Amino acid sequence: MALAFLFPGQGAQRVGMGKSLLKAFPELQEFYKLADKITGRPISKLCFEGPDEELTQTVNAQPAIFTTCFVCWVLVSERGLQPKFVAGHSLGEWTAVVASGALEFEDGLRLVAKRGELMQQAPAGSMAAVLGASLEQVEKLCQAASEKGVITIANYNAPDQIVISGEVAAVEYAIQIARQFGAVKAVPLKVSGAFHSPLMDGAKEQFRQYVEQTDFKDPEVPVVANVTGQPVTDGSEMKRLLIEQLTSPVRWVDCVRTMHENGVKVFIELGPGRILSGLIRRTVPDAVTFCVEDPKSFEETVNALESM
Repeated sequence: MALAFLFPGQGAQRVGMGKSLLKAFPELQEFYKLADKITGRPISKLCFEGPDEELTQTVNAQPAIFTTCFVCWVLVSERGLQPKFVAGHSLGEWTAVVASGALEFEDGLRLVAKRGELMQQAPAGSMAAVLGASLEQVEKLCQAASEKGVITIANYNAPDQIVISGEVAAVEYAIQIARQFGAVKAVPLKVSGAFHSPLMDGAKEQFRQYVEQTDFKDPEVPVVANVTGQPVTDGSEMKRLLIEQLTSPVRWVDCVRTMHENGVKVFIELGPGRILSGLIRRTVPDAVTFCVEDPKSFEETVNALESM
């Protein structure tokens, strides 16, 4: 039975994430302590206690989600579960790369912390999810809204959900006129930046130097890349794609279909929430999904897989 491990990105965070896992598995505390030490921020306190407005800040949310997803991976890997592929959505791709063996946890955490810092410093922007419209319709929507400023497609999340990103005025205008282009609705996302858009160009170029100074090994498990939607087995190529990811759209539909076409029927989401599980079922209706985010869901997942 072929499995894929998936890791959610920014937006999945919630106050309390990881707290019950540490109560059940105290040995996982070491990773949160490392997160506090390496970032110089109270990542563990923000994860367990909040406040929410601080946890959701990009500079905090990214290392917090990365660490929580990683400890979920530690649990399933220690139980002997082995994936055919790993993949992550945007920020989640960094956890996938660490899980693949291409990067050490500490190095990944340092880079994620720097990524969050640079993205938070980028020019202000916004994002919105467009629901129910085709790719062609969303492309036309972006073209129409571009009269108000920079706007582009950021995420191909599911066949019926595409995320747009850009300058605030352009995204707000796109939300207003989305129904004219076949959308059921357009929903603003709770982010302060225009991720995966040209507004991240400056952050990408600054981030490049940090990534290029870090050693990447060839992944032991193929990583299905956001930028291409295809498996990567070369560490140097993975490094290049992680840099490009900041301004490139997340081709999540392609990622899911690539894994499914290569025999994956069971997808395990490792981290807070069940966002990716929902997107997978809308892309590949016959997929089986599980989520590991707390002790109960961990045991339920392991028991279900053992009986399959």
